[in-house]
Amino acid sequence: MGGMSAGRTVRLGAGAGFAGDRIDPAVELAQHGALDYLVFECLGERTVAAGHTRRLADPHAGYDPLLAARLRAVLPHCRDAGTTVVTNSGAANPEAAGVRAAEVIRELGLPSRVATVTGDDVLDAVRRRDPRVWETGTRLSEIGEELISANAYLGAEPVAQALASGADVVVTGRVADPALYLGPLLHEHGWDRGDPTLLGRGTLVGHLLECAGQLTGGYFADPLTKPVPDPAHLGFPFADVGPDGSAVFGKLARSGGRLDARTCGEQLLYEVDDPGGYVTPDVVADFSGVTFTESGPDRVVASGATGRARPDTLKVTLGFRGGWLGEGQITYAGPRCLDRARLAADIVRERLVSVHGLDETAVEVEYIGAGAAFRGLGGLAGLGGLGGPAAQAVDPVEVRLRVAARVAAEEAASVVGWEVESLYTNGPAGGGGARREHREIVAVRSCLLPVEDVRPVVTVL
Repeated sequence: MGGMSAGRTVRLGAGAGFAGDRIDPAVELAQHGALDYLVFECLGERTVAAGHTRRLADPHAGYDPLLAARLRAVLPHCRDAGTTVVTNSGAANPEAAGVRAAEVIRELGLPSRVATVTGDDVLDAVRRRDPRVWETGTRLSEIGEELISANAYLGAEPVAQALASGADVVVTGRVADPALYLGPLLHEHGWDRGDPTLLGRGTLVGHLLECAGQLTGGYFADPLTKPVPDPAHLGFPFADVGPDGSAVFGKLARSGGRLDARTCGEQLLYEVDDPGGYVTPDVVADFSGVTFTESGPDRVVASGATGRARPDTLKVTLGFRGGWLGEGQITYAGPRCLDRARLAADIVRERLVSVHGLDETAVEVEYIGAGAAFRGLGGLAGLGGLGGPAAQAVDPVEVRLRVAARVAAEEAASVVGWEVESLYTNGPAGGGGARREHREIVAVRSCLLPVEDVRPVVTVL
């Protein structure tokens, strides 16, 4: 559907900002956005880990569970509008995701071509290189846990190659979020892969769009200080990008939300440690000179991005078997609810250790509603007594007790929630709304790998 432009503007739409994102805003864009590309960014480090957990149980699983639903919802409209879909919904299994996408296309009766981007799986390479792991400072070989996955952050080039194959749907695994948008720009505008200024501008576009509704007021909203119109029908953004990387961001007039210099400014800094050196597989982008100019209602011109040469290493997400997580939750309300929740926690902790043999250091307790989110930080009396010593002085209206433990065996994990649930008749007065669960977890860590060790592959189905 897409192709090399002759100086024309390319319109990129954000279809999703994370794995569990809404689908209806993407449908609205596909129907009314006059898009060249609709991009579904559905992958985070925890999402990759969850995908590998599912793939351990089923070799045909591991991709985004909403992939088929998203494609069914938008592909008929995309076909009518000439819109190409790009997504990293392949997660831990892009090959299986490509097959599933092709099945959906056949179900819909659409004459479309699917391309997959693989090569982010670098498990053999990291074992051979034995790199230092960021979180531990030790060599990979010195970590006792079982390594089950290693996924490198690919750049935009394989996405552009997939589009050059004539694909109408491109499915990738671990690709850097902005690269999903930069790839179509490389393909359409024929940019020099060695031009850091153009790559920096394209990366700015991708970074602003990658979280979808965050740019149009979703994560921005506060009912008092930053009101957002009709957030229940929040529209997702799009960008019109010229051959020089100039970009105008907008949203559909019919949709809820807001898009202005303030929402763009917040998203610019999202997950950016150094605005002057935002490291990606394609470029070290420099956002320090970026400016936003409102050119009309829900229209913002972004300019001033630049960059310098990309690094010679790629970030890799490592997944280790992390044992099992068991947890249980129960609510206490009314007078002395925090005291009753503390008594309940003491009961559960003692039984987990003395009856079930769990290590006391593995048991974690949270009092949700009594400052748990502040992790013991003090000096928060102005926030209603939340956190630290202030939490001791204020009895909340209600508190949700959460007890969790990370253990080696599934059986041990299952007893955590069981003991919390048993508080119904064996614990302090007034407990209710108990729930429990346990699941296998993948521990996520990171390292670097030389670029030459990573070889992306494009396959057309």
